[in-house]
Amino acid sequence: MIERLGRKGDGVAVSGEARALAALTLPGEVIEGEAVEGRIASPRILTPSADRVRPPCPHYRSCGGCTLMHGSDAFVRDWKVGVVAEALRAQGLQAPVAGVHVSPPRSRRRAVLSGRRTKKGALLGFHARASDIVVDIADCQVLRPGIQNALPFLRELVIAGASRSAELSLAVIETQAGLDVAVTGGKPMDAGLFSTLAGLAEQGDLARLSWGTGADAQSLTRRPPALALGRAQVVPPPGGFLQATAEGEAALLSAVRGIVGDATRVLDLFAGCGTFSLPLAETAEVHAVEGLAAPLEALQAGARKAMGLRRITTEIRDLARRPLLPDELDHHAIVIDPPRAGAEAQAREIARSQAGTLAWVSCDPVTFARDARILAEGGLAIVRIFIIDQFRWSPHVETVAEIRRR
Repeated sequence: MIERLGRKGDGVAVSGEARALAALTLPGEVIEGEAVEGRIASPRILTPSADRVRPPCPHYRSCGGCTLMHGSDAFVRDWKVGVVAEALRAQGLQAPVAGVHVSPPRSRRRAVLSGRRTKKGALLGFHARASDIVVDIADCQVLRPGIQNALPFLRELVIAGASRSAELSLAVIETQAGLDVAVTGGKPMDAGLFSTLAGLAEQGDLARLSWGTGADAQSLTRRPPALALGRAQVVPPPGGFLQATAEGEAALLSAVRGIVGDATRVLDLFAGCGTFSLPLAETAEVHAVEGLAAPLEALQAGARKAMGLRRITTEIRDLARRPLLPDELDHHAIVIDPPRAGAEAQAREIARSQAGTLAWVSCDPVTFARDARILAEGGLAIVRIFIIDQFRWSPHVETVAEIRRR
């Protein structure tokens, strides 16, 4: 029987003292199947859950991009709320849920696809579950139509730029000017490949095509791939981070704005290209701190051309190695959006400071709960928490927590 779901969405099957992970199962289901190295790859459902539904995607059983499409929307929503609650409970914490947002189907404007060249053409899609095999997709339930319609063209990029032994990674973003595609893992650039890619970029009507990383990276820009962040238009660096869905970004920003309130000075940590800094600068002075120069340059360029923003200052700083110290945290409100690893070092400094209002954005409930416990030990408490599900049908879940000094 399936006892519960693990953090990655697989069912935890229990038989006597034996336990194994079983893909595509739900709590309470009775299954049978052979466990190999602690995993039942193809379980047979003997007694299905009442929460089981027919997945709308024809690729679902093979593709590893989604893991929870066989569960009802209500079940997945409640499970993700439970994942956050359990992570907090493990640290001796709890928080009331103020709201839950779930992004709609076909809303992903950012996706990282994998591509492999074959004898007959190319495979383009996501990896199979627990495998490095690329599952070729024709119709994806999470991608926005602009990306979905470009899949045949993106396969042409794979054919042109991949060696037979390598796998390409294609970071694709749908922008107002068209698709922004950043490819890594491809052949070294030479004159012939550059000419071919230039032709493909025009054929596919790309806004920008970037090839390679580091000093060897080259970009073909036909139109600046701008994104609206508040009143500003921002061109992110190739392959740059942005929120996965416009709907999810709006939900995150709404929660952050509600927490920050009428603060006139805001500190934005792990600011990126300005997802929060630029909209918040409509009513407050903002100091944006980020470990990489390129996102901050994009933020500054967007701010210079935007009308009606208050002063924005920026600072390049690795907050994991050199967190802001208590005397640098004297702002009316702090917004923090760390990577999946969390912000343990910065949390310790905030706990030592007099900071009283935090909007803590997280993409990992476990590391967030660890950091929240550190804050709690310093006299800060979670007032409420918002659950944001941008990665529909996946085990990923994001949160925004309102944290205030007791």
